[in-house]
Amino acid sequence: MKRVIIAGAAGRMGRRIVAMANEHKDLTVAGGFELPGSAFVGQDIGAVAGVGPLGVTIVDDVRTIIDQGDVIIDFTFHEATMKLARFAAERGKAMVIGTTGLTQENLAELKELAKKFACVQSPNMAVGVNVLFKAAAKVAAVLGDAYDIEIVEAHHRMKKDAPSGTALKLGEVVAAAVNRKLDEVGVYSRHGMIGARTDQEIGIQTIRAGDIVGEHTVYFAGAGERIEITHRAHSRDNFAQGAALAAAWVTNQANGLYTMFDVLGLQDF
Repeated sequence: MKRVIIAGAAGRMGRRIVAMANEHKDLTVAGGFELPGSAFVGQDIGAVAGVGPLGVTIVDDVRTIIDQGDVIIDFTFHEATMKLARFAAERGKAMVIGTTGLTQENLAELKELAKKFACVQSPNMAVGVNVLFKAAAKVAAVLGDAYDIEIVEAHHRMKKDAPSGTALKLGEVVAAAVNRKLDEVGVYSRHGMIGARTDQEIGIQTIRAGDIVGEHTVYFAGAGERIEITHRAHSRDNFAQGAALAAAWVTNQANGLYTMFDVLGLQDF
């Protein structure tokens, strides 16, 4: 059994990760931590997650429990994630990172840190979304420049970053499929007299409302027709299940930076 430590264990994602890790046949929940001052520090991690007591107490300092785990799962905030990644690399502990909002500088540093530990990093751990990445790229490659590409994403009102990491990844994969670079052709807002759409641009638009878990649609619009590919997450369990799957997988890998494509065997799909 691989021992899992969960960052932000009392948060919405953290609780579902606790539940999914607890159900996974190859994992055991060994620890969890929250910010100092959290009301959940000192409480049983299973009780907080709603799965019943697991005999594991939530702490406020990962350093006190790091040796109890084999892999850390982190879906928190990019600054906290990078601090934790540095510590994991120092201690040689594997990580699964589902945090969004990581900058290009963060990703470059993470690649360097991964020389010292095994890490799966993905903006979305859901199996269906990773299939969507591959499917959207293939459709884009077939349709080419004759179709305009637009991406619309919707999430709950509490999400801090925009566009979502998943939307940005979708933009990157479809841009690459038509020989473009998202940082050169991405358009993230439109307002007023903006003129006609350019042929090369890829639009990514954001909705933040209510308790939407996560929705992403890629539009391929041509003359007289359009194709829409949509993924809708009905609960956070899809992401948590993917994280648990990645945690069980990464503990058997050599040092390096991996994605969910590696975990799911989709690299050559």
